[in-house]
Amino acid sequence: MKLRVASYNVHGFVGRDGKCDVERIARVVRALDADAIALQEVTFDQPPLELPGYRSFSTPVQRMELPFGNQVLTRLPILSQRTICLSFLGREPRNALEVVLETGARPLRVIATHLGLRPGERRYQVKRILEHVGGDEQSVTVLLGDFNEWFLLGRPLRWLHARFGRGPAVATYPARFPLFALDRVWVHPRQALQRFSAYPAARTESDHLPVLADLEL
Repeated sequence: MKLRVASYNVHGFVGRDGKCDVERIARVVRALDADAIALQEVTFDQPPLELPGYRSFSTPVQRMELPFGNQVLTRLPILSQRTICLSFLGREPRNALEVVLETGARPLRVIATHLGLRPGERRYQVKRILEHVGGDEQSVTVLLGDFNEWFLLGRPLRWLHARFGRGPAVATYPARFPLFALDRVWVHPRQALQRFSAYPAARTESDHLPVLADLEL
């Protein structure tokens, strides 16, 4: 079975022109043609992004008085869903969304997140995620999102590579002239990941490029 997953930091739906345009982001998401899509920096002060044929899961947090956070869209049946708290003392609240999806083959567990800006914060959050990842060898697990990790030799990336195998990296930020690989996908077992790429056609809709991963279960 072949599937596609994607991750996209939508920057509050605000593009390089400074305009908030949900439909513009929706067009990009539709073009990704993914079976499961993790969105970061979604603002929930308006109706959340919805697409025909896709189910949605989100647990907003409060940021600067606005509901804000992650969203997972999928066209696969959802077997279970939960929220993993990643909030770090003194920093803005964060979480990860976990959904287990029915594929017709092995279950697909998707963990979508957006990590913090400070190194100590990210180390704590990666440890929390790894605590939840351990022990399930029946599912194909996909961890994806905006990891905000600027340091290629930093502990968070090394810990994730140790658990999932070395994940591929492509530059996604800033979208116009990408220099940094902030948006990533890890897959376990590693051999389920067939191809990974950025989506360069979306250079103006957000400050990040989307990333795509093709899987074979």
